[in-house]
Amino acid sequence: MPLYMIERKFADQLDLTSDDVKLIEEVNADEGIRWLFSFLSADRRRTYCLYEAPSPEAIMSAARRADVPADEIVEVGPAAPELSGRLRDWADAVPSS
Repeated sequence: MPLYMIERKFADQLDLTSDDVKLIEEVNADEGIRWLFSFLSADRRRTYCLYEAPSPEAIMSAARRADVPADEIVEVGPAAPELSGRLRDWADAVPSS
């Protein structure tokens, strides 16, 4: 499935409850998309989220339904095989809050 990076310009205003997160996950599943990872920009004004999705349209549909922005959607290619496990290893090592 294709990979997409989504830029969202709302990071400093984001205050999600556990119910909000559940709703977003349900909408994503219904649209056939899967969130993989998110990054916060150094200036804390944007997030960059990596998703698997059948199309950019599916991401936009999910964003509208969940009432979250998706300002830019860019299809990205897979990482080089020698790097493919590094993000997962790093994510596993970061303590969850």
